[in-house]
Amino acid sequence: MEQRLDFYKTSPDAMKALMALEVAVSKLGIEPALQELVRLRASQVNGCAYCVDLHTSDARKKGETERRLYAVSVWRETPFFTPRERAALGWTEAITRIADTHAPDEAYDALRAEFSEVECVNLTLAIGLINSWNRLAIGFRKMPAA
Repeated sequence: MEQRLDFYKTSPDAMKALMALEVAVSKLGIEPALQELVRLRASQVNGCAYCVDLHTSDARKKGETERRLYAVSVWRETPFFTPRERAALGWTEAITRIADTHAPDEAYDALRAEFSEVECVNLTLAIGLINSWNRLAIGFRKMPAA
């Protein structure tokens, strides 16, 4: 597959704004390792090869184990994730698939059991942001390095 266009070069001001939001979201108090799990899971759901590659690598750099990385796509069927991580992964799937899920009460209740109100907002913002990146990368066919 060939890249359609380079969105960084095509709209640099928009990309600077998106990168500034990325920096802001990274400072909102959600653990960096958990942010990477959320980015990875949303990217898996969306089928974004570039972002799956990127966030798998970034998660490793933050100390994530291979075993857990391999299990992110089947997190419900493994004992590898904490209740907080499970709540975040469930909310990630619900928000990423919002047209189908409509953010169900079960996912929200699990989220609220583990996260404060401000953390719920901040996590949801992080989920929305990775979904934006996924749409850019998928839409314009950004590929991981060979």
